[in-house]
Amino acid sequence: MTDALIARKSPYAVGVVAGKTYAWCACGRSAAQPFCDGSHKSTELRPVIHKPTRDATLYFCGCKQTSTPPFCDGTHKTL
Repeated sequence: MTDALIARKSPYAVGVVAGKTYAWCACGRSAAQPFCDGSHKSTELRPVIHKPTRDATLYFCGCKQTSTPPFCDGTHKTL
């Protein structure tokens, strides 16, 4: 299995819109962080789809090591 790359050691604060579909990059290779741009195709990793039910600011994981994908759980503090 291919390991995810650490895109950065902090979360991405993103204003999301209810009903819109977001594809979080799980591989860490995307140039469009924190979202997928298809760079995972050379890996076994796949993006995580999230469709929020309300407008909000969400904190998407940047280190790609979270136990609660696609959201930050603070794991980056231990890297």
